[in-house]
Amino acid sequence: MKAAFLALALITTSALAQTAANDAVATVNGKKITKAQLEEYHQQNLRFISQRKITREVSLDDLINRELGIQKARKTGLDKDPVVMSKMEDILHHAQISKDLEGELKKITVTDDEVRKYYADNKEYRTAHILYRVRVTPTPEEVKKAIEQSESIYAEVSKNPDSFASLANKYSQSTAAPVGGDLGFQPPTRLAPEYYAAIKGQKVNFITRPVRTQMGYHIIKVLGVKDFDQIDKNLYKKVIYDQKRDAILANYAKAMQKGADIKINKNLL
Repeated sequence: MKAAFLALALITTSALAQTAANDAVATVNGKKITKAQLEEYHQQNLRFISQRKITREVSLDDLINRELGIQKARKTGLDKDPVVMSKMEDILHHAQISKDLEGELKKITVTDDEVRKYYADNKEYRTAHILYRVRVTPTPEEVKKAIEQSESIYAEVSKNPDSFASLANKYSQSTAAPVGGDLGFQPPTRLAPEYYAAIKGQKVNFITRPVRTQMGYHIIKVLGVKDFDQIDKNLYKKVIYDQKRDAILANYAKAMQKGADIKINKNLL
């Protein structure tokens, strides 16, 4: 009997706590803001340092202003605006992926041996470049001019490799032109694939022929390469983590497409 009374008391206490959590601490044009909503938002607010003192009154004021903004947006039809709807769909897309893959993504691990193995085949180079820019969709005439200009500069630098920095300063359309085109050390993931492929495995002072990337045509000079013990290993762990994550996402997308009715008009590609 005593156990039964205890169980009943616990149930009653739990129910009262749940009722209190659902009580309205404020209403905004009839829309209720519950104690639970305030507490959750207030705890999130306390995690960030700001110049204002965070109190429950301040957090409640934030929630009231947020609700007023949402109500106005709906009243003016902003929630039906194509741009807003597109952003909402993006949020839904990413939220669904997060929901489906959260457990699998949490299992990803990266070992020191994986970092060493990855770096052995993907070293970090210091390079300088002379860039001749082209538009994303250039005309044939623009491409021809870019090639001719790049080849002309390459011929000049080939005759006198020591002039690379001065030629970069004179001709390059890169933001690094004032420093002789020097981009410093960059991991492979921060360079265009074509750019990295052109320097991979090359020795210091090697100069490439003009290389086309989405930015334009680059003449690249290798200035240095890091040994394994010089790299930021946490950065490369992040690189490997991203690769494993992307593989999971790719498999997820492939499975989604397999179960969908998709028709593609290749004539319009």
